[in-house]
Amino acid sequence: MADRFDIGDIIKMKKPHPCGSHEWEVLRVGADFRLKCAGCGHQIMVPRKLVEKNTREIKKST
Repeated sequence: MADRFDIGDIIKMKKPHPCGSHEWEVLRVGADFRLKCAGCGHQIMVPRKLVEKNTREIKKST
């Protein structure tokens, strides 16, 4: 399952960021993911299991 995430992908999460955006860009993949909010640019570190559990959709980078 973890192999489906790549740097540059846009993932749509179940719960929105406080700015209202559901979309996050994957900046780093590992035990923790670094994600950047597509709406406001805020960056966070999230445990891999939370990303896998809460992702609704993945838009693959080209």
